Amino acid sequence: MADRSDNDNVLDGEMVNHGDTGLVIPDSVLPSVLYLLPVPKRPFFPAQVQPILLEMKLWEDTLKRVGEKQNHVMGLLYCGEDNAQEIDPDSAPSIGCAVRVHHAHQEKDTAQIVVQGLKRFRIRRWISRKPPYIVEVDYPDNIGERDTDEVKAYAMAVIRAIKELLAINPLYSEELKQYLSRFSPNEPSLLVDFAAAITSANGDDLQDIMDTLPLLRRMEKVLLLLKKEREVAELQGKISEQVNEKINKNQREFFLKEQLKVIQKELGISKDDRTADVEEFRERLEGKQVPEAARKKIDDELHKLEVLETGSPEYGVTRNYLDWATALPWGVYSEDKLDLKRARKVLNLHHQGLDDVKDRITEFLAVGKFKGTVAGSIILLVGPPGVGKTSIGRSIAEALGRKFYRFSLGGMRDEAEIKGHRRTYIGAMPGKLVQALKDVETANPVIMLDEIDKVGASYHGDPASALLEVLDPEQNVEFLDHYLDMRFDLSKVLFVCTANQLDTIPGPLLDRMETIRLAGYLAEEKLDIARKHLWPRLLERNGINKKRLSINAAALRHVIDGYAR
Repeated sequence: MADRSDNDNVLDGEMVNHGDTGLVIPDSVLPSVLYLLPVPKRPFFPAQVQPILLEMKLWEDTLKRVGEKQNHVMGLLYCGEDNAQEIDPDSAPSIGCAVRVHHAHQEKDTAQIVVQGLKRFRIRRWISRKPPYIVEVDYPDNIGERDTDEVKAYAMAVIRAIKELLAINPLYSEELKQYLSRFSPNEPSLLVDFAAAITSANGDDLQDIMDTLPLLRRMEKVLLLLKKEREVAELQGKISEQVNEKINKNQREFFLKEQLKVIQKELGISKDDRTADVEEFRERLEGKQVPEAARKKIDDELHKLEVLETGSPEYGVTRNYLDWATALPWGVYSEDKLDLKRARKVLNLHHQGLDDVKDRITEFLAVGKFKGTVAGSIILLVGPPGVGKTSIGRSIAEALGRKFYRFSLGGMRDEAEIKGHRRTYIGAMPGKLVQALKDVETANPVIMLDEIDKVGASYHGDPASALLEVLDPEQNVEFLDHYLDMRFDLSKVLFVCTANQLDTIPGPLLDRMETIRLAGYLAEEKLDIARKHLWPRLLERNGINKKRLSINAAALRHVIDGYAR
């Protein structure tokens, strides 16, 4: 930072150049030949005092030559908004700023010099067009009288605009206000240059200010820049106010919520999230018969949850795992209704005909009644589409009084759909069977595996092979889901599978199932189905009263014979 005497010398030198008489001040006699340095992004103004960074390998020779000169004066020339390190004499501006080097400091490959802007120079001739750049210059005077009332009015307007700008934008420090106090309307040229230098205008606009020698014209341009700067600062202030208001509101809500949590915790009204989660998981396990190995693993995860921070990613993974593990129906079974007459009544209620199929299902239930439990067998219903395979599975669940869950295997290509993903993967989930048990909340539901003949295979694995462990009564006692990594007993689950054909079902899988074929319906059975089931359903679906529309048996027979397969 230059002292007061340096700035006084600059101003006095300017007066001398305007024709004033008096002593010759050292700064008023500036050299006619200057070494040049490029300044990118923004031109340097006579009113500025600030440091500049340079690359030593490019400008070491220039700095040494300037340092050998007694007055340490050189020129700075704007070289474009890009971070250029060279000057193109053919496209470079002709107006630059003569500066005095006050301090130089070298560190590794860079040098920092503190320079003070002295006066505009105009290039008359390029002596050296390559580094070190040397030019012959003159120092043009400001065009126009500086003591006119119009100039003074513009100067006062510039000072007022700068003060308003400093009040709006806090980025301008007290140091800039002190600079402002050092200028007066009697020094209009330096005042205008200082005003332009503190704006955030782009380099080309600022160079236009440098090139403008008429004082009034330069003042007009600077006032426009200051007006634009004020508009930007006001907009920035509004944005900051909105952001701060939003942040303050969110902070206030956050602190109030945290205070409320502390108060509730002190009064025993509520607990923090981690404690609430742990207690909820422990409450879920009450009354359930969890195997010892599974209980140990769950307890380990609960202990981990108690020490983890709620904001950590591992907390979310552990909590999600415990949510699944504790929601499973460990040892929770629904009581079977092994009443054969009731079972036959339910089958007759939902299905017309199919007496052989009903007899076979009744025999299956009779064996279960004799044993005291229905388990160990897998029913496979085979038949063309539309014969009621899925609805028979639902009727079996209703006859037994068990929960029913159905999912389709058609097009399944990933064995993880059956056995789950390992917890190491992002977004890991348990398999369909674990999801089914969580939904039905009992360990002995009726699970229907629809379209088992349409299971696919890909590089992800073979779902049909994964089903072997599920459907084999000797293996599914200790079914292992990859996500849970705990054994679960599926032996009490009654699996009902459906298929349109047997050709595409793997032999080992087909051997584990008891096949029941549904060939179709006789014409009389179709007539009863249409009259007792389909027609009432259609009337209800279309909102028509059965008294307003009727259909006779002949019409139904015509549809059955001519259109139904």
